[in-house]
Amino acid sequence: MTTKATKQIAFLGTGLMGAPMVLRLLAAGFPVTAWNRDASKSAPLAASGARLASNPAEAVQGADVVFTMLSDGIAVEDVLFTQGVATALKKGAVVIDTSSIAPPIARDHARRLTTLGVAHVDAPVSGGVVGAEAGTLAIMAGGDPETVESLADVLAPLGRVTHVGPSGAGQICKLANQQIVAITIGAIAEAMMLVEAGGASREKFRQAIRGGFAESRILELHGQRMVDRRFEPGGPSRLQLKDLNAVVAMAETYSLDLPLTADVREAFDSFVADGNGDLDHSALLLYLEKINHRTGAADD
Repeated sequence: MTTKATKQIAFLGTGLMGAPMVLRLLAAGFPVTAWNRDASKSAPLAASGARLASNPAEAVQGADVVFTMLSDGIAVEDVLFTQGVATALKKGAVVIDTSSIAPPIARDHARRLTTLGVAHVDAPVSGGVVGAEAGTLAIMAGGDPETVESLADVLAPLGRVTHVGPSGAGQICKLANQQIVAITIGAIAEAMMLVEAGGASREKFRQAIRGGFAESRILELHGQRMVDRRFEPGGPSRLQLKDLNAVVAMAETYSLDLPLTADVREAFDSFVADGNGDLDHSALLLYLEKINHRTGAADD
């Protein structure tokens, strides 16, 4: 087995999430070659020791482990199979796809890579930019359990990994995670609307319920964003909508009726259609304010 000291890593996609993940891997002593479609987002990583590649196929030359952190399944498909990554990989390499994509696409990628002698793990993450920077991401891994186990040293600097099942299982768990995130954001935003209408302070309300049954990471972080009205991403609303669309598609596949998911998906769809796709998903509060003909201001 390749040792940590010699395990070569390629990282494809160094945006909001990918860049801090690369920095964590570099700090742990791994040699990393980075590539991003917009080279200006990968260029700063060179100062921390990353080698930069001009295209994804170049980045994976000689790599033992390849991470992808891209926007959607179309982008992953393009990088792996159109831009030549799959054929440039050496036999025995492992692709760890940390992007959030549809489970059937992840299973298809695993099948196609396996025919080339390359292993595949779908390992989407939760925890946002804060978790990526701190190395506290929740990593949901689908694939061969022995392959996942062999990646423990590579994944440890990034967060806590859980093998959740066969190929595609990581992605279905991420979609379930995104259901919870979106519905909880909606619930907190609606509660903020209610308490303000009733004459209470949004900030004091948030403080009052911390530590109770409504406590959550979303209340802690996104609730504060709503109070402060600071909606830079974070997690862009357009990507939250993308994930909710995938949840709805999978629900149809499994003949499931998920009314809460359907309602919050419709809200995000309207919000993004109004031109707000690049605002953080906590900005769903703005949509609720609009349909209720109210505006808010940051609490003192």
